Amino acid sequence: MTDRPEPRMLTARQRDIVRTAQAVLESDGWDAVSMRGIAGKLSIKAPSLYKHLAGRAELCAWLVEDALFEMGDALYEAIDSDPDAPVEALLRTYREQALAHPERYRLATGREFNRADLLPGLEEWAGTPFWLVTRDEHRAQALFAMAHGLVTMEMDLRLPEESDLDETWRAGGQAFTGR
Repeated sequence: MTDRPEPRMLTARQRDIVRTAQAVLESDGWDAVSMRGIAGKLSIKAPSLYKHLAGRAELCAWLVEDALFEMGDALYEAIDSDPDAPVEALLRTYREQALAHPERYRLATGREFNRADLLPGLEEWAGTPFWLVTRDEHRAQALFAMAHGLVTMEMDLRLPEESDLDETWRAGGQAFTGR
């Protein structure tokens, strides 16, 4: 288990760039996030962006970090708020977070990117709530895999239309709690 890493200290302009990129990401997906497009939305020329960040790969890392901090904070809060049913609270929150920000979720969990660009320890910290509710690294990975797979299938509309997804999520939690 690791402590929560300190977020990067971004300048005001870098925060503007991230917020603008997040808006484009959420509305149009990662493929629509371009340096030229972000610059245009900020009313500056694209080369000016490179004074504030190295390029699209660094922007991706900042967006993923933001998503991991948000998800991690929400998961820690969820399991702390419901100590009698921490698996259920974790799964409910994981699902809510992923469905509320599907493109951010996909960027953080479904794209290949250079993990070395992320803050050290951030991924481990964000994933620790799965270990906290299972107390076993293999069960934690299995719980994460179940949650990730199920939410991805839900976002992609890959489950039968008549499925009771709330019941499916409950069943997934019961597989890890025996309740």
